[in-house]
Amino acid sequence: MSIFGVEHPILLGPFGGLSSIELTAAVSNLGGLGGYGLYGYSAQRIHDTIAQLKDATSRPFAVNLWLPTGDEVVPPRLDLGPFIDAVAPFYAELGLEPPTVPQAFLPDLRVQLEAVEEAAPAVLSLVFGVPPRDVVQRLQAKGIRVVGTATTVHEAVSLDAAGVDAIVASGSEAGGHRVSFAAPAEKSLVGTFALIPQVVDAVRAPVIAAGGIADRRGVAAAFALGASGVQVGSAFLRTRESAATDAHRAALAAASDTSTVLTRAMSGRLARGIPNRAMREIEASGVIAPFPAQNWLTGGFRAAAGAKGDGELVSLWAGQAAGLSRGETAAEVFAELLSGVPASAG
Repeated sequence: MSIFGVEHPILLGPFGGLSSIELTAAVSNLGGLGGYGLYGYSAQRIHDTIAQLKDATSRPFAVNLWLPTGDEVVPPRLDLGPFIDAVAPFYAELGLEPPTVPQAFLPDLRVQLEAVEEAAPAVLSLVFGVPPRDVVQRLQAKGIRVVGTATTVHEAVSLDAAGVDAIVASGSEAGGHRVSFAAPAEKSLVGTFALIPQVVDAVRAPVIAAGGIADRRGVAAAFALGASGVQVGSAFLRTRESAATDAHRAALAAASDTSTVLTRAMSGRLARGIPNRAMREIEASGVIAPFPAQNWLTGGFRAAAGAKGDGELVSLWAGQAAGLSRGETAAEVFAELLSGVPASAG
């Protein structure tokens, strides 16, 4: 897409916690727009990560931040005892002590934005809200393109009014967190085929289709619906360049159309993934802390389980079309997707 300075209108979804320098750089080097999720990153880690990305590719890439929705809980205002007790068996199974409550679950967004502005990637994408117009203008003045993310037409119109450079319209088929902000996620589950053309008709900014796109057919359909580009997650997540575990890759490869569910078990926010023991047992307990406390609570054992290759105690995020992708490398997935891009697109 010309607005991003890339050759092909194919974007890598920014995986929070599962991004890798290698995969992001690979997609950018292939002529698309690599994406890297900065969820939970400190200012120094943001600087370091963007520097590593610039070392790995001379081409444009995007980084992603989560906007606060206003309902995030903070440690002093929540009794975490019952929630820690609920996940303690997972920690014990892995030989770990239950986590100690931190002073804060997440870094200050203002500090993260300042770090991104200083590090100056080509693109900043945002989820879970509408960035203030002055923030958008300040980033744009620095040469940073700003992308918002919508799950409904109403959200897309709000982002358009804020002056973002492009809008990712994320259908309910997409893997990972449902990034709704204007209404509860459960009431914002619009499928890609219904969402994309209605967003295209309602906004001036270019629309990037996301959700259920894993091969050339999905790409062609997205452009037929009026999209100017596609953002793909699960198909790239199963490649060897991603930070997914082997167990996660195997689950993605074996996925069918009905393999995924929507759950709050792993983070406290609605997300789409493949059920495993951790998800099932947490849901059965009914003891799920609000976001971001639950994400912090499960994060410790998820990291340890991932290091041990245990696919039953990690988040197996996946979209409904994950099983359509057969590519094992970023280049193979990219070539398949590119073959669905119309000759007139750019």
